[in-house]
Amino acid sequence: MSKRLEVIVSEEQYRELRAVAGRRGQTIAEWVRALLRAACCRTPRGARDGKLAAIRAASSHGFPTADIGEMLAQIESGYGRRDA
Repeated sequence: MSKRLEVIVSEEQYRELRAVAGRRGQTIAEWVRALLRAACCRTPRGARDGKLAAIRAASSHGFPTADIGEMLAQIESGYGRRDA
């Protein structure tokens, strides 16, 4: 079910919105809906503190590391091998 959203803007703002939407070949409503979808996609959905805690916990672990060239060579050397 669709809901109506009303936003009050000045005449000048309305003319500008209509011009921008028109240049994109859209109605004002289409253009605003696209902007709202994009803004929602950019907005983080989770709590910032929880995300930071997960990153801190993950970074506290030690993992083996190597030179990137060496790691890639080791990966490549394993391709096509058939261990019994």
